[in-house]
Formats: sequence, C-alpha cells, structure tokens
Amino acid sequence: MANLLATLRLPSNMKSGQWKILAGPVLIMLILSMMVLPLPAFVLDLLFTFNIALSIMVLLVAMFTQRTLEFAAFPTVLLFTTLLRLALNVASTRIILMEGHTGGAAAGKVVEAFGHFLVGGNFAIGIVVFIILVIINFMVITKGAGRIAEVGARFVLDGMPGKQMAIDADLNAGLIAEEEAKKRRSEVTQEADFYGSMDGASKFVRGDAVAGLMIMAINVIGGLLVGVVQHDMAVGAAAESYTLLTIGDGLVAQIPALVISTAAGVIVTRVATDQDVGEQMVTQLFNNPRVMLLSAAVLGLLGLVPGMPNFVFLLFTAGLLGLAWWMRGRQMTAPPPPAPVNKTQENPQAVEATWNDVQLEDSLGMEVGYRLIPMVDFQQDGELLGRIRSIRKKFAQDMGFLPPVVHIRDNMDLPPARYRILMKGVEVGAGDAYPGRWLAINPGTAAGSLPGETTIDPAFGLEATWIESALKEQAQIQGFTVVEASTVVATHLNHLIGQFAPELFGRQEAQQLLDRVTQEMPKLTEDLVPGVVTLTTLHKVLQNLLAEKVPIKDMRTILETLAEHAPIQTDPQELTSVVRVALGRAITQQWFPGTGEVQVIGLDTALERLLLQALQGGSGLEPGLADRLLEQSQEAVQRQEMLGAPPVLLVNHALRPLLARFLRRNLPQLVVLSSLELSDNRNIRMTATIGAK
Repeated sequence: MANLLATLRLPSNMKSGQWKILAGPVLIMLILSMMVLPLPAFVLDLLFTFNIALSIMVLLVAMFTQRTLEFAAFPTVLLFTTLLRLALNVASTRIILMEGHTGGAAAGKVVEAFGHFLVGGNFAIGIVVFIILVIINFMVITKGAGRIAEVGARFVLDGMPGKQMAIDADLNAGLIAEEEAKKRRSEVTQEADFYGSMDGASKFVRGDAVAGLMIMAINVIGGLLVGVVQHDMAVGAAAESYTLLTIGDGLVAQIPALVISTAAGVIVTRVATDQDVGEQMVTQLFNNPRVMLLSAAVLGLLGLVPGMPNFVFLLFTAGLLGLAWWMRGRQMTAPPPPAPVNKTQENPQAVEATWNDVQLEDSLGMEVGYRLIPMVDFQQDGELLGRIRSIRKKFAQDMGFLPPVVHIRDNMDLPPARYRILMKGVEVGAGDAYPGRWLAINPGTAAGSLPGETTIDPAFGLEATWIESALKEQAQIQGFTVVEASTVVATHLNHLIGQFAPELFGRQEAQQLLDRVTQEMPKLTEDLVPGVVTLTTLHKVLQNLLAEKVPIKDMRTILETLAEHAPIQTDPQELTSVVRVALGRAITQQWFPGTGEVQVIGLDTALERLLLQALQGGSGLEPGLADRLLEQSQEAVQRQEMLGAPPVLLVNHALRPLLARFLRRNLPQLVVLSSLELSDNRNIRMTATIGAK
C-alpha cells in the first residue's frame, strides 16, 4: 500500500495551477458515484446546495461576461451541470423509494423544504408549479436559446471567409504582424466552435427537462407501489408522502436548471461590446428621459380608469416622472463636449513643419479606380487581396526573399476600371480590369475571334478580348486562355515583381535575409559579415543574382563561396561570377529540369574569338557587331520558342558578364549561361549558332 501511495503521490514541484487538470476527472467520478452508490440524506443536502450555488455562479459569470469567448467553457459547463442534476435525481430517487415511508425528511432537509415550505405542503400545487417550471424551461428559454445558437452558428460559419480575408488584408497591408494574424484567426475559429457547441449543448437542457417529467412520474408511481405493497401504507398517505418528496426533489433540480438555461440565453443573446449585460440593459433602457415621460403618461391614464388598481398605477407614474426629471437634470448639468481647438490659431508656431510632414514612398503600391474597389476591399470579400498574399508567399519560396507589402489605395483621378502599379512612387505598370467579365487571351494558337472589347494582356503583351461570362466556355473551346479580372491584375503584379526583383531587394531586405540565415546557421555568418564581406558587397552580389533571374534560396552555398573568395577578390561582379559557378547545378535545373539533353544557343567560334579580343582590349562592342549580335540573338530566341526549349545562350565563362549585361537591356527574355555553370553529366546540343552567317 505504501508503494501504491508513493506511486500516486503528486510531484512536490507541481505548480499550483496544475490541480485544475484534475477537476474534470474528479467531477466525473463523483457523478458516477452518485448514480451507483447510495448517499445519506446529509450528503444529498450538501450536493443539492452545491448545485444551486453552482447555477447561480454560472449565471453571474454569464452576466458579467463582455465577450462570448471569455466564457468559452460554457458548453462544457452546461454538460457537467446537466449530468450533475441527473445524478442527483438518481440518488434522490433511490433514497425516496427506500426511505420515503419514514416521513418528509427522508431525502434530506433541502428536499423537505422545497416540498413543504415552497408549495405549502400541497402536492397538487407542487405538481402544477413543477410542470410550469418545466414548460418555461423547455418551451421558452431553452428552445429560444437553442434557436439563437443555431442561427448564430450559421451566421458565424458564413462570415468566417470574410473575417479570414479581412485578417489577410490587414496582414498584406502591414497593419498587423503575423502573430496578431494567427491570434485573430484562432479567435474566429473558436467563435465558430463555440456557437456550434452551444447549438448541440442546448439539447442537453431540453433532454434534462423531459427527463425531469419522466422521473417525477416514475417516482410518484413507484412510491405508491412501494408504500402500499411493501410498507402497507394507505393509498392517500403513500400518495401524499411520496408525491411531496418527489415534488421537492423535482423543484430542487428544476430551479437550478432554469437558472442555467437563463445563463445560456444570456450568453447567446448578448451583443459583444465593452460592457457586460447589466451595464448594457441599464445604459440602454434608462438613457432617454422621453421614454420615461411617455411610459408615465400611459400608466397615469390607466391609473385614472375606475376599477383599476389606481394607487399602484399612480405610484409607478410618480416614480417614472421622478426618474425622468432626474435624468433630464443630469443631461442639463452635464458639461458640453469640448469644442475642437484650433491649435494653429492659438499657437502660430504650430504651423512650423515637422518630420511628421515627410511622407515616405511605399516600396510597392497599387492604385485602383472606383470600379475596382470591391476587388481590394476586405469588407466586400475582395479576392485580389488573397491573390496578392499568395503571390508574395510563392515569390518568397521561389526566389528566396520576401518582397515588400503591396499598399493598395483608391484613386478617384483614375478611370473607373483602371489600375496602376507603383514602385517607390513611380508607375511601372498599368492596365484595365472589368469585374464580372473575363479576359480571353490568345496564346497564338486560338481559332477564330470573340465578340468583346479588344485589348492587350498587360503582363505578357498578348492579344486578348474582354468577354461576357456567357462566352467563357466558347472561348475555351476555341483555344483561348480565359481568366477573371482579379487574376489579370494579380498576374500583372506577379510579372512586375519578378521583373523588378533586384530593385525591390534593398539593404533592409538584405539585412532581414541575413538575420534569417543567422537564426538557422549562426556559425556560418558569425565572422563573415562584416568581417570578411561587408553588407554592401553582399547586397550587391545578391542583387546581381536576382537581376539574372537566379534564386538566392541557397544562402549556405552563396555565403560559403563568398567566405572563400572575398578575402582575395572584392569586386561584386567577379564575386557574382564565382557564386554563379557554385550555384551551377541549381541554375541548370532551373532552366533544364530533369536529366535529359540540354538544348542551347551557341556562339560561332570566330565570333567568340572576336568578342574575347574586344574584351581583352577593353574597347567594348563595335556598333556593327552589336547590331549583328542582337539581330541573330532574336532569331535564335524565336527558334528556341518554336522548339519548345528555354531561351538560353551558352558562352565562354569570360564572355558571360559582358554578353549578359548587353543582352539583358535589349533582349530580357534571353538567359546567358557560362559553360562552367552547366552540370558535367548533361549532354549539350546546339540548336542555333550566333555568328555563323
């Protein structure tokens, strides 16, 4: 036994709050014990009193609750209190049937008090009062609270997408942090769970009321049989004794049930404000003296009618008039609201400019005409906000850094369906979008034409037509790519973010990325920045990689390469070249996924030799040579597109920086790779050669 007690003994270092985890299991064990074990009358008195006190506490907590989630445990409390009442009914039924013949105190003083003093010892009155309480609880309070909980659950579930999108909009706009967004999402989910639980928990109370009626009938009939058959009591005496005990038992259970049902009604009917229920009722009922005056007038007229209880009506009339006079006096003596003070007139020095007058430009912004406001308004479930959030997340996963938040505002100076995308206050893209219509884009293989407004796809410059929704299926059959208005804007924004990624990646983003790497690999960055590589050099190298469409996700390789070469080489361009070679496998997979053949554009040997000589001489490209190179590069890119191969030019390692800078300005879709950057195990095939003519 000593060993068993030692095993069950709680640890000495258990925190004081951890005893709460035992409350639920202990309560369940007590309820099961009451259903199985016979209890003495005194213990029943204690438990009945505890049940009454618990119901009052629950009602008061519900009254003082300001927000529904402050009492999120109410459905569970409702279940436990219902089980407690049923267990008490079982325990009291057992003792009533066993000891009811001994007198009114057989089931304890509490049951006797409710059976004799509250109904005057008249079991007929007791039955009527009990049935009325059950009807009030079952038909009025519980049914109403259950209906409100059901409707509330439906509205909360219907409103969840809008609330989630509102949270996403605030997060995208930078108004809240990620932790605050998680907290709000959790509250939305908990609110939906609460109303769903209340919808089901209300069935417990309704079932408890039905069970109360059945238990009363069973106790009366069973008591008559036990008293007459087993204890040789007269039918009248048995009926009076057992019925009074049953009525007392039913009343002592139904009154707490009525209180708990009232608490449930208070919880589901209140409107969330910064006031509890009592404050709401008092401040809103007794806030207007005109209401008191009109009520007093009606009662005064009724009090003057002959045959009416004149004294009572006139007494309340006088009370309402006094209350109206007092409220009117408070409103008259209340200080007027302070008028807005024009500090500029009071203090001429206030007109001086301050740093608060300096408005910083957003790194990335969007302005929309008034017809596009529903697309970006979270209160109207604007779906563009969710798409922008997905774009930023996808870009961060693909390229390795998080682009700035897109700040969206309306601009009444724009045409109604116009939008424009700004970077650091300067327009970098614009277009039109028509909510409710679809943009049919011709990828080059579509057949026929469509009725609608002809336009150009703002992201890729393809021919397109704005069509009505009824023509969507027809356009898809003809081979058009059909997208909705919000997708058009989101795709355009995504294209521009990728195009201007180097400019969006500033020093602040470089520092945030370095901090993120430091969290994961502190030893890698411990002595590297700024000891070996300055933040400026690191920022420039990463910008160069982004300008050449190379993701910077593999920061381990980038930093290790810089740590190896930066002590002997400080030029960011040269460091970019060695980092590209280190990232060769990733670059190869980026443009040539899998392990198949690599189809690239090559340089003619004579042209390559000429370019190397120009590079060594430092004279740059001659105008004629540059024009010839650009013309043949465009032809080669078109050939690659016809073959379905990526537009990649493979050149000598020394020539790659020169050609990459030249072609990026004139032919941005062409990617220039060094021969050292391709994986050694890939077969290479030249599909076109520049300079062969």
